Amino acid sequence: MLQSTGDRTPHPRSPAPPASPAADSPRPQRDLRLLPKAHLHLHFTGSMRPGTLLELADKYGVHLPEALRTGEPPKLRATDERGWFRFQRLYDIARSCLREPEDIQRLVREAAEEDVRDGSRWLEIQVDPTSYAPRLGGLIPALEIILDAVDRASRDTGLDIRVLVAANRMKHPLEARTLARLAVRYRDQGIVGFGLSNDERRGMARDFDRAFAIAREGGLLAAPHGGELSGPSSVRDCLDDLGAARVGHGVRAAEDPRLLSRLAERQVTCEVCPASNVALGVYEKPSEVPLRTLYDAGVPLALGADDPLLFGSRLAAQYELVREHHGFSDEELAELARQSVRGSAAPREVREELLAAVNAWVALPAGGR
Repeated sequence: MLQSTGDRTPHPRSPAPPASPAADSPRPQRDLRLLPKAHLHLHFTGSMRPGTLLELADKYGVHLPEALRTGEPPKLRATDERGWFRFQRLYDIARSCLREPEDIQRLVREAAEEDVRDGSRWLEIQVDPTSYAPRLGGLIPALEIILDAVDRASRDTGLDIRVLVAANRMKHPLEARTLARLAVRYRDQGIVGFGLSNDERRGMARDFDRAFAIAREGGLLAAPHGGELSGPSSVRDCLDDLGAARVGHGVRAAEDPRLLSRLAERQVTCEVCPASNVALGVYEKPSEVPLRTLYDAGVPLALGADDPLLFGSRLAAQYELVREHHGFSDEELAELARQSVRGSAAPREVREELLAAVNAWVALPAGGR
């Protein structure tokens, strides 16, 4: 049984820095790629390297739209249904290039290599295996191929990797129950959590309550998406209907002070992905992402890259964004890394090791590499 995430207690923070960005300060800064951290919000196909997508598309004769051929992140805006459809279409085309077990192995190995470069010590990669089942021989074979790839990549790179199985809220809730049972069945082979992804404006959270009950009763951490494209009410639904221990995104909780207090009191981690929030049009610019509001309210945060293939930046870049646009000091960035570790499903001994490594990073001389 996984250790409960509901018993975390708030941790003291360093005083807030001046409002001006850290980039305006002459103070030397530590290398954020060396900051040990946990990565809790990374989608499977979205973790692919652009070059890998081009090679696989050529291998299988898949015609990629211009938005995926340039190697640059496409211009996306998903705050209306048409924009979300375009985002989802690009994701589906990229996923169609993953057809053989060796493609899956390559994707996971390369995602792990990128995470290691960015200082990740623990990765929970999120996947809906039903989306890969048609090309990989069925649901169970697809999941086993994914889990085998994760195990191989973990051994090859030294990065601790686990899997969060996510249901699609655009599909029938009965399918989510099937996935939850399957996730519990394979819990001892690297699955640590159960999520709910896709457009949170579609499908009521409560429709998936039974699936999440199955997952929680089976020892899995509940981590549904909420509070990105929809407002604070979707975060409350994640808490009330799905028993969320973490919330994917959750940034819109900043609009409701009472909800902020609730998240802080219960120490529910929000997996904030600032680059994708801006890319999808939830906020117009990085400085508008309410990171400081969430942080100062005591809400635990875990920065994530979401879908680097489509948003163009990986994990360390999220920390750089927070440093540059929100003026977080190195001590505060270290606290964000600690919060990512505390919010993870890592065993206690792994958490303690990672927290000690974060403290060692803070002890480095400023500017030290």
